[in-house]
Amino acid sequence: MDRFTKLFPHQKPVIVGMLHLQALIGTPQNRYSQQQIMDMALAEAELYQKAGVDALMLENMHDIPYLKNEIGPEIISSMSVIAHQIKQATALPCGVQVLAGFNQEALAIAHAANLDFVRVEGFVFAHIADEGFIDGCAGKLLRYRRQINSENVLIFTDIKKKHSSHSLTADTDLLETAKAAAFFLSDGLIITGTATGSAANVNELKQLKKELRIPILVGSGITLYNVAQYLPYSDALIVGSWFKKQAYWANVVDYDRVATFMDKVRDLRVNM
Repeated sequence: MDRFTKLFPHQKPVIVGMLHLQALIGTPQNRYSQQQIMDMALAEAELYQKAGVDALMLENMHDIPYLKNEIGPEIISSMSVIAHQIKQATALPCGVQVLAGFNQEALAIAHAANLDFVRVEGFVFAHIADEGFIDGCAGKLLRYRRQINSENVLIFTDIKKKHSSHSLTADTDLLETAKAAAFFLSDGLIITGTATGSAANVNELKQLKKELRIPILVGSGITLYNVAQYLPYSDALIVGSWFKKQAYWANVVDYDRVATFMDKVRDLRVNM
């Protein structure tokens, strides 16, 4: 918790705005040049900062369908350059996730671009995702972080991840999965609903906060209308879809939606 508080010393929960990069070079839906993709990301980062979010996170969500096990060097180099530019252009903590499950690559980007955190999947246990089998990676990932001297980069880990089947671990509930991730030195646990835009279970969130002494982040389904339920039991809220036009993840960031949301969060924080 100390590492989290050092990175985010202000009132909780931290609001993390998602930067869904346009489809990168070589992916099926790529329509823009590297410079255009970077300019669009920088413009959205500026909107987020102006509207008052607390942190940013980049993700290659438009690179569908996602790969696993192997990703092109052009993706990593592209994301590294964009991440560096965004970190230089804003005063906000920044993180990155590389889909699907390219967690060492995310750490390498964070190291090169001087980012503050990464979001990873498949940290403990295993699951079946859209892309196929995703295995646990904690031991290898934390050793890699030590090897590249990036222990200042926090690792936030999805547990019982969205868009996935967890039949393999059906006899291991969310709390036991969370305890395993904490034992394996996660810097923060991310809980989600079943899919992008789906709300996490508030009762599960309450249980985790009661049982564990580790930062808890909510990674999907936060809206203007349900945020009050989550504030008392979370250390951070990762918001993507709600901040986009028409609350659809693939659309551009809508400044008015972000500003209205942040106004409400500031009012709610006063009464916490």
